[in-house]
Amino acid sequence: MPLNLLKNYNQLLDIAGLSHAQRIVSLKGVFGRDVIDNKNFTFLNKKITPTPEDGVIEMETLFRHLTTVVVDPQTKQRDFDIHRSQRLHWLKYHLEQRKVNNVICFTVKEPEGYRTYIYDIDEKYVIVLEPKYNNTIYFLLTAYHLRGRDAQRDKMLKKYKRRIDGIL
Repeated sequence: MPLNLLKNYNQLLDIAGLSHAQRIVSLKGVFGRDVIDNKNFTFLNKKITPTPEDGVIEMETLFRHLTTVVVDPQTKQRDFDIHRSQRLHWLKYHLEQRKVNNVICFTVKEPEGYRTYIYDIDEKYVIVLEPKYNNTIYFLLTAYHLRGRDAQRDKMLKKYKRRIDGIL
């Protein structure tokens, strides 16, 4: 739906009434504009790239992570997530740091390595980046909406309390 290309933060994309095929076309239009064709896809002046899967960097994998959720952890099967998908265009807005109030950005040492989080407190929206190659680039792991659950919000704030000095 071309109208979705006109949506701004904090509007939601209109995808609920679309067929699967129409929804994919609409979301890929937004993804193409904001990620694939974005010559300045960076955060803190560091290039952002999709996380390699088996050594191959695939935009399709990143698109899937931004529009689906794991429904079976054992098989890692993913299904469409309307909450992530409706907010796909928020990614660029936050990476460009256009929102300055009620957004926290921090890095935490996790068991898997360092993670940098951008957390929009008002909208309960999270972007997860992984600093790589001596902190010269970021892998974009995912972005999602916390869906108003206090436990998830509290978990994010606990991460914030464990943050390291500075942002990697």
